[in-house]
Amino acid sequence: MGLLSLLLNNPIAFILIAIPLMYAIIFHELAHGYVAYRLGDPTAKHLGRLSLNPLKHLDPLGTLMLFIVGFGWAKPVPVNFGYIRNYRKGMILVSSAGIITNMILAFLALFLYSLLNLPQSSMFALVLYFFAKINIILAAFNLIPIPPLDGSKILLGFSPASVQAILLRLERFGILIVIALLYFGVLDPVIDFLQMVILSLINVLLP
Repeated sequence: MGLLSLLLNNPIAFILIAIPLMYAIIFHELAHGYVAYRLGDPTAKHLGRLSLNPLKHLDPLGTLMLFIVGFGWAKPVPVNFGYIRNYRKGMILVSSAGIITNMILAFLALFLYSLLNLPQSSMFALVLYFFAKINIILAAFNLIPIPPLDGSKILLGFSPASVQAILLRLERFGILIVIALLYFGVLDPVIDFLQMVILSLINVLLP
């Protein structure tokens, strides 16, 4: 279900999902740009993409698709690996930055939820829950090793030339493959596993 349908049928649920979703994506893209900047690439900084301003990151078509069908995207942060001395290391670190950031945000949201012992029906508890869940889904989604997702770029950084060639040939069909995986619920076990890992860590910290 797209966000437009949710907005029309349940405005409160729309706010609880849309705002955490927007900032989960923004933090994801910001992490890519920041790590690239720290490694020597000033491209994202010069283009004003190291910002929490949603207007700097939202893609018109991706946002429209999100509202209509519930599947969308933000503008990828531009990275020029020519500025980065170690190409393979740079690709791995920059590509994994968004995934790691989403996992950290999910952990912090669930940790705060557990620490405060909030009633499940409270508005703040719902915001924390949805923010954590969305970040886990986003991390799991980007772990898929299919171009143009981050997982494929991490794999490229570790792979020999023969595997890189296969991944690059897949890129033209990447979006179609990803949509099919989402349709058949292939991500569900990954999402459940990541959530279990985070909750296990929280249980260790808050026995």
